[in-house]
Amino acid sequence: MNELVKSLPSPTLPGLHLSQLDTYKGWLFKWTNYLKGYQRRWFVLSNGLLSYYRTQAEMAHTCRGTIPLATAHIEVGDTCHMVLSSGGRSYHLKATSEGECQRWVSALQQAKANATLLMHHSDDSGDEVPVPQDDRALTQGVLKTLASKLDDLSTCNELIGKHGWALQRSLSELDEQRASIDSTDKVKTVVERATLFRITSNAMINACRDFLDSAEFHSRRWQKALQHEREQRHHLEETIEQLAKQHNSLEIAWREKPSAYPGVERSHEGDASDENDEAEFFDAMEDSPAFITVTASRNTQHKRSGSNHSMMSGGVPNDWTHNENDNSGKNHIQLRRTRRSRIPDKPNYSLNLWSIMKNCIGKDLSKIPMPVNFNEPLSMLQRLTEDLEYSELLDRAARCDSSLEQMCLVAAFSVSSYSTTVHRTAKPFNPLLGETYELDRLDEYGYRSISEQVSHHPPAAAHHVTSQQGWTLWQHITIDSKFRGKYISVMPLGNIHLQFHSSGNHYVWSKVTSTVHNIIVGKLWIDQSGDIDIVNNTTKETCRLKFSPYSYFSREVPRKVTGVVEDSEGAAHYILSGTWDDKMESAKIVDSSEGCSSSEGKQKTVYQTLQPKLLWKKYPLPDNAENMHFFSSLALTLNEPEEGVAPTDSRLRPDQRLMEAGLWDEANSQKQRLEENQRLERKRREAQANQVLDEGQDIEGYQPLWFEKRTDERTGESIYVYKGGYWEAKERQDWSQSPEIF
Repeated sequence: MNELVKSLPSPTLPGLHLSQLDTYKGWLFKWTNYLKGYQRRWFVLSNGLLSYYRTQAEMAHTCRGTIPLATAHIEVGDTCHMVLSSGGRSYHLKATSEGECQRWVSALQQAKANATLLMHHSDDSGDEVPVPQDDRALTQGVLKTLASKLDDLSTCNELIGKHGWALQRSLSELDEQRASIDSTDKVKTVVERATLFRITSNAMINACRDFLDSAEFHSRRWQKALQHEREQRHHLEETIEQLAKQHNSLEIAWREKPSAYPGVERSHEGDASDENDEAEFFDAMEDSPAFITVTASRNTQHKRSGSNHSMMSGGVPNDWTHNENDNSGKNHIQLRRTRRSRIPDKPNYSLNLWSIMKNCIGKDLSKIPMPVNFNEPLSMLQRLTEDLEYSELLDRAARCDSSLEQMCLVAAFSVSSYSTTVHRTAKPFNPLLGETYELDRLDEYGYRSISEQVSHHPPAAAHHVTSQQGWTLWQHITIDSKFRGKYISVMPLGNIHLQFHSSGNHYVWSKVTSTVHNIIVGKLWIDQSGDIDIVNNTTKETCRLKFSPYSYFSREVPRKVTGVVEDSEGAAHYILSGTWDDKMESAKIVDSSEGCSSSEGKQKTVYQTLQPKLLWKKYPLPDNAENMHFFSSLALTLNEPEEGVAPTDSRLRPDQRLMEAGLWDEANSQKQRLEENQRLERKRREAQANQVLDEGQDIEGYQPLWFEKRTDERTGESIYVYKGGYWEAKERQDWSQSPEIF
């Protein structure tokens, strides 16, 4: 067959060989911007066009860009770099090695020469055809023509097969009767069939030539139409960018002088009234009570609800259930600073988790160096700060007159911090000793947050948040993680403190255990289990939340959370129910009665309640979240670069930034460097401590920069609390006391 192809008249241009039309594919790194850097892309060189995709799988449906080589300028740089310029844009590409770079350059230059030759041939042949207006009709006509040519080819193929078989049979018969004298008829038959085969073969060759000519002709038309569409798209992108800049300028002008834009203000008021209508919907009470059965201990089974029934009979106060229309609240969407809503997609790197974890059974994972492949591009300090995703719950709680209603909202806030973890099976980066993280949302949400890694072994972080909405939150958390063979348990140790300024109510609670399952085989999934006891140290009111562990055989709703709010005497006032990944509701108790005993021997109490009220509802995840580590809207902004932060801020950590940009190999190198520097620094401190011991002096251990250890007067626990000074240092931009840890 190869000989037959070589004997055919070439349908291509002079000097263009069939081998040069082969597709060239491979991975290259493409420069995107200064935030993302070089991103790995799958490039395909075919028919004078260089196209690129995020993954090989995208070739079937989504092309991220195409570079026509006929008009492109190819420039070779240093260290595996090359630059392609086309249509006023420059594409900076990088190969993994010099040899790979040279192969790509050769292929690109050959493809450019072929494309240029094809373009000149098209111009000389007078085939300039304007871009058709009715693309659909043209495409249908072309497809019909090509289908007709294919039918001709199919018919020729059948005839060649038929006549070829007959010719072969005749040759065999002739060979058998070669010794016979009367073989003239057989020879004549062979000659006739050979003639038919030659005629059919020529017809096949002509049909192939017609098909190739037709396809080549329409290919040039389609290339011109495609180039026209690219130019139109580029023009549209520039127009959209200009509109975005104008919109941003108008938004800034409106912030500075809103009175000059009365139309915008009226629109804002209309939105507020819509929100208020929704608030009335949530506040609506039903006359018919609902019945909820919960398990209660014996010392509370006969106690009835307290005196708050009369207060709640007229409806829950609007500022407790839904008060986004309050001027002191957060209805300032148009005033918020524009923050990023995307990060680079997570690369599809495969790594066997079991191959690393099999040697870690029973060990503390914080002491085991792990590659960034198991991480997400956030530090543990940023994960602690992510608890503030639903800070509006605390804003509403600060405006509550009733401490029991306030307790319900605090309980909902404690549950909401787990809502973003349902798909987040990757571990955050372990912060370096002295690493800090700030989150200044004073203008948008009225709070400021600062956290610091105060201990490395065991890993411990201190966190402090102050809000202009009337509350302060602080916590000192130590993480204890163990690998049990089939699953990983993460146990946060320590308490979270919350105090409201106006009432002085001081709430204390702790976190539940997080468990990552299917370490050996199967898809990783996470579960939260255990109890949270929330105590108001001021009024002695309590709330116990029960996180039910997932069970395949249970009929309960997955990720279920239930709880009871009780006053200082143990009388139940509210039932809380929901799931930690979706929503929480509260129902006011109006009556209770003793029920039968459970199979576990515990006494059940049947509570009669009013219709449940929505306390908290999870925000939907951003678009494309599955490719962005399942980050929430707040999580996407946590690692966004900020000006003026401390040099120890997690945003400046190089391995974390590289991982977010998709450069995992470089991130692993930086991670090893940082961990080695930290080990050397620890050895240096130990040597200094031994020297002080030898001299008979008192040893002073590591002292955090922004937090200090104190004994809590109410609880008696020893915790790290914020000693002040960070925001003042930021205002002065005086970071002379900050260590160099990166």
